[in-house]
Amino acid sequence: QLQLVESGGGLVQPGGSLRLSCAVSGLALDYYAIGWFRQAPGKEREGVSFISRRGGRINYADSVKGRFTVSRDNAKNTVYLRMNNLKPEDTAVYYCAAAYSPSEYLPWTAREYAYWGQGTQVTVSS
Repeated sequence: QLQLVESGGGLVQPGGSLRLSCAVSGLALDYYAIGWFRQAPGKEREGVSFISRRGGRINYADSVKGRFTVSRDNAKNTVYLRMNNLKPEDTAVYYCAAAYSPSEYLPWTAREYAYWGQGTQVTVSS
């Protein structure tokens, strides 16, 4: 059974850090690009970061460049999102998603990602 499970969210003060994990089961992770998305209350879902099947291509939203780092460990079937210098505007539910991409093509729109996790809440507040 294909499953993506996010973890690592929580409450953190502005300037703090969190590391999100996306544990994947039921598919061969090294054939899939992974995207991190977030959705804040009353706002549309937005792409945060994307990593190709072997990590050769990585993209970030402008709002998180220099603060967030995506990585993956295909042997552990896990993808990570390290978030530093968090701001209140980073508050959202964060989702990981998988897109079949056997080349190094890196999808960057939500509609290209077929499989989604349930999300983990990140709240940045003092």
